Amino acid sequence: MATAGKKRGRKKKKKNVMMTKKMNKLTKKFKATLQLRHQHCTKLIPQLISAISSAHSFLLRHDLSLLPHQSLSLESLISSTSTSISTIFSLLNLPPPPPPPSRATLASPPTDPTSPRAAECWFQRFLEADSDTLWPENFNITKPSFTLLLRLLTPSLSSLSVPPNYALAAALFRLAHGASFSAISRRFGIDSPTACRVFYTVCKAINENLGHLFELKSDINRVIVGFGWISLPNCCGVLGCEKFEFCSDLMDKNGFLIVQALVDSEGRFLDVSAGWPGTMRPENVLRKSKLYLGVEESKEYLNGPSFELNDENSIPQYILGDSCFPLLPWLLTPYSGSNEEEETSSEETAFNLVHSKGMQLVGTAFGRVRAKWKILAKKWNEQCVEAFPFVIVTCCLLHNFLIKCSEAVTDETVEYPRSEEFPVFDGEIDESGKKIRDALASHLFRVSQRE
Repeated sequence: MATAGKKRGRKKKKKNVMMTKKMNKLTKKFKATLQLRHQHCTKLIPQLISAISSAHSFLLRHDLSLLPHQSLSLESLISSTSTSISTIFSLLNLPPPPPPPSRATLASPPTDPTSPRAAECWFQRFLEADSDTLWPENFNITKPSFTLLLRLLTPSLSSLSVPPNYALAAALFRLAHGASFSAISRRFGIDSPTACRVFYTVCKAINENLGHLFELKSDINRVIVGFGWISLPNCCGVLGCEKFEFCSDLMDKNGFLIVQALVDSEGRFLDVSAGWPGTMRPENVLRKSKLYLGVEESKEYLNGPSFELNDENSIPQYILGDSCFPLLPWLLTPYSGSNEEEETSSEETAFNLVHSKGMQLVGTAFGRVRAKWKILAKKWNEQCVEAFPFVIVTCCLLHNFLIKCSEAVTDETVEYPRSEEFPVFDGEIDESGKKIRDALASHLFRVSQRE
């Protein structure tokens, strides 16, 4: 028994020795493979760094001729590749690579763009190029309109440490392209915190100095005449809602904000109420808005004379409202059958047809704002979502300003997709509002018969 045990022990020991030798051999082979890969990577990395440096040099030489989205994409790729290379260096236990030449080091007066080093920054070279065609590409505004806007805002930008033209251009570039503050920093020779402060200061100045371009009260006669040309007598605007997404559950589980807007027949915004949480129903947004209070309580809106129709009926000043709103004496929403099989009358059909065309004005206005100011396409994070409504109003005011300046709008034939529809209002129908809508529907049916 003892002899058999010794034999088993010798066999086990011999087996362990063989396993150890095999493991050592595999370990040596694995280490050799790793060493070969390490050497291979070490040879390739300088080539990658050279490629990044070449891309940087190309960007610096041609940044004025590249379209903004091209230069922003190239910057993003260069930055992410540089970060990846640094990660590879750390994994290989190599000393960190030398950073590629950056715009920040080439043009980096941290706070004062008037210093000699600022002359190297992108915007200074842009000004020296003095090409009128570059302004719309980079800032979505022509040079004459930029000059006018700068004159209007300069008094409100005096507290900034950068010149007003730098501040306005930086803010417009971010609004137009959704550029990050680091991208703004590189182009305008300022640090990122300054770029952030400049952006919100300019937005505040636009809200304060261009707020009069919401002309519901100041230019109501022009608005009424405009709708008269499309057979809507005494109409003072078209009211709808739009959704803007953000990447946070801070305000509601759906992750979007509601913006209520009143638009005229030319696509200008007459009133904007932004920043309502997506959990709110549109009728509640309406009742909390300045527009509703101005009509129902202070009576400062829609208080003009009634319009006499040919059938001896008269209609007060009113606005068209989307189906998500309640029918009111001053807010006329479309007819809807009690069920899908119920047909509307000829008068109701005529009204709904005109109403639908009117609601397209809201969708087109929002579509143009989204298309022109790409910052609205970004999903704002939790830390910045409170500022998002403020930026939306800024973009709407700039939209009005450019119309006022007779700037070319996007193609009239373009159809802009609306956001997800809001649920139809299912509350009580206001009888006075119903009578006014019926009178207008009869008028619109008679007009359609004459055409």
